[in-house]
Amino acid sequence: MLHDLADGARMLGRGFAFWRRDPGVMLLGLVPAAIVFAGLAWGLVALGVGLPGIVDWATPFADAWVEFWRIAFRTLVAVVVFAGAAVLAFVTFTALTLIVGDPFYERIWIAVETDADGSPPGEAPGFWSGVRGSVVLVLQGLLSAVLVGIVGFVPVVGAVAAAILGAVLTGRLLARELTARALDARGIAPEARRALLRANRWRFLGFGVATQLCFLVPFGAIATMPAAVAGATLLARSAVDRVDAPREARPES
Repeated sequence: MLHDLADGARMLGRGFAFWRRDPGVMLLGLVPAAIVFAGLAWGLVALGVGLPGIVDWATPFADAWVEFWRIAFRTLVAVVVFAGAAVLAFVTFTALTLIVGDPFYERIWIAVETDADGSPPGEAPGFWSGVRGSVVLVLQGLLSAVLVGIVGFVPVVGAVAAAILGAVLTGRLLARELTARALDARGIAPEARRALLRANRWRFLGFGVATQLCFLVPFGAIATMPAAVAGATLLARSAVDRVDAPREARPES
């Protein structure tokens, strides 16, 4: 498990290394990431500024409580709400950036596939297919944010458990969405894709969590997005190869 987690994280490192191979195409990937990041960052800052007032308005029943417990409860509510919003922002950032920057990230995908094999394995999914996938990702992110918020209210261990759960859920969603283009181009059927994801769950999680951690660095989301697309392409190729290799090694009956 630990080896697979580390292997998935290394795929992101290989994505960053692609800057040396084709800096021009990677540079284009910064543009949509910067636009979406600015919008979401403004939204989170606005939420953080207005959250104390929102929490006070939403919890009038706590007005009569002892001051210590009133402040503690409302602080917990504010932390949980902001944590849920942050989880949703992580997933929304990836989904919106892939929609806004679809032509740019398709060029990165083509460049990585061409560098590895000389040509892409097939056609990338159409624009509207990508939009549908991104909408599904946002809905899954919303569900994850709600779940993280609920876990956050567990006494004593809630905050830590919510942080860990948020990292796991968001990491999985990021990895699945970022690898979708490369897997779609290979025409992998839904059942086969689910089997592929199960067989490589820890590698996908390692990649997703590493990407998420890079997003936490100031302006890291902008710098990481092109590398994440390149690394996800390499991860998808590697996952398919690992599944196909045993089958190809078997002698024909």
